[in-house]
Amino acid sequence: MSKEAKSGLQALLTPEESVVVLIDHQPFQFANLHSHEPTMIVNNVVGLAKAAKVFDVPTLLTTVLEERGGYLIKGLQDVFPDQKPINRTFINTWEDQRVVDAVKATGRKKLIIAGLWTEICVAMPAIQAAGEGFEVFAVTDASGGASKEAHDMAVQRMIQAGVTPITWMAVLGEWQRDWAREKTVPGAAEVQLEHGGATGVAFAWEMQLLATPAPVGSDA
Repeated sequence: MSKEAKSGLQALLTPEESVVVLIDHQPFQFANLHSHEPTMIVNNVVGLAKAAKVFDVPTLLTTVLEERGGYLIKGLQDVFPDQKPINRTFINTWEDQRVVDAVKATGRKKLIIAGLWTEICVAMPAIQAAGEGFEVFAVTDASGGASKEAHDMAVQRMIQAGVTPITWMAVLGEWQRDWAREKTVPGAAEVQLEHGGATGVAFAWEMQLLATPAPVGSDA
């Protein structure tokens, strides 16, 4: 990947250039997730998926051996209730031609990936796709590994391969970019309220204060 693609305004994400692939957020993988608190990964990947829906970013769901590893977690499937995840046998998602064809059909080159586990199911396709001309972004807080070391080493390895690490709210922020883009503001605000943690709580509090009349007789 060229240096120009990694810096400057063109290095930031836009909804029109992005495509999202969410990989193997399934019960078996969560059962051995030790790099993060599992509830945080659930929250973050669902937040990422909802943000993609708000900004009309094509999003592909995929699982591996779901008959053994379990179906996609409900919260994520509920964001795209009509989409049947591509169920693979390949550990490396990018070796499944159905996935590659679906991504290429969008015509988009900024590939945003999150999955379980980071060291295997995220790193493999991210590294391969980066070598095939895609600008790959790995959403580190919507992904997780079997250990903190496994996750951290995977992120370092991906960086060496030209992949850009990013967090899910940073993705949302780059997609929104300008609060004057009013069409997506309500949806983006709702996602932050539901999944933004302290940011969402503070925003809800701010809305409460703005809607609360000043006490009678107050100069406030």
